[in-house]
Amino acid sequence: MEKTPQGTSVGVDDPYEFAGVCDYLTGEGTCRYAFDHYDHDPEFARERAADDYECPVVDPESDWTWADCPHFRSRNRDRECVRCGLEEKRMAHDDERPLLEEHHLSYDRDGETLSHEITVYLCRWCHSKVHDSWARITDDAAPEPEAIAALEQRRGREQSELGFESAAERYDDSER
Repeated sequence: MEKTPQGTSVGVDDPYEFAGVCDYLTGEGTCRYAFDHYDHDPEFARERAADDYECPVVDPESDWTWADCPHFRSRNRDRECVRCGLEEKRMAHDDERPLLEEHHLSYDRDGETLSHEITVYLCRWCHSKVHDSWARITDDAAPEPEAIAALEQRRGREQSELGFESAAERYDDSER
């Protein structure tokens, strides 16, 4: 199983099984990284520019895979835990700890840096299980009772904010 630089598990054997398309791939099949970040890797950008910025992975004549691209990035945008399905509930104007945390699946073989940025969201309960045990992100798991309680507490606060309260009820005459 893949490991972090600290030696903890990331919960998968092959991160590319969980990667979607590259975040830099446009709908026309071009590489936005080479165009937008020319100064980060001029040689790569020149190669892509010579091919009209065509992504070599989606080119049917190329045998490139996402793992071959030096700038591949795939970040999950779904705001739910990929392991247990717990949905995120953020409260506006509140900086309490989020229910979901971004989890990196890929590290260089040297163990020091990220190789490709391949991330998914895990609730903080599943995140700790994946790093602190042999849990996998593909496990058939249900949300922990503490996770459900935290989610319901946030939903309750959200519902109370949506309730109507007249100004007369909100401001007592004795407070003025």
